[in-house]
Amino acid sequence: MITQNPKMQMLQKQIDAASKEELTLMLYEGGIKFLNQSIIALEKNDIVKANNLIQRAEDIVREFQLTLNHDYEISKQLDALYDYMHRRLVEGNLQKDVEILNEVLGMFREMRDTWKEAMKLAKAS
Repeated sequence: MITQNPKMQMLQKQIDAASKEELTLMLYEGGIKFLNQSIIALEKNDIVKANNLIQRAEDIVREFQLTLNHDYEISKQLDALYDYMHRRLVEGNLQKDVEILNEVLGMFREMRDTWKEAMKLAKAS
C-alpha cells in the first residue's frame, strides 16, 4: 500500500530493510510505545484511545506467540509468558487499570532489553 505520509514511508523503508532480529526489536519498542500512550490516554480519561492502543499492544503479543519456533524448549516458556501478558492486557483494558498496564509495560521493557543484549552478543561472536 502506497502512502503519502512521509513518516509512514520512512517507517515502511525501515521495516523493509530490517533483519528478523531488528523487526523483533521494533515490535518490542512498539509495545512499549503503545502502552505508554495508553496509560497517558487513561490518565486523560480518553477511554476510546486507550482501548485502541492497548489492543495494538495485544496484537504485538499475539504476533510474538504466533511466530514462536516451537523447535526450542524456551518457546514453551515464552508462549506461557506471552499468554500471561495478553490476559493481563485484556484485563487491564476491561478494568482501565493503569497498574496492570504498567506491569505489562515492565515486562515489555525487560524483554526488549534482553533482546538488545542478545543481539549484541550475537554480533560479537
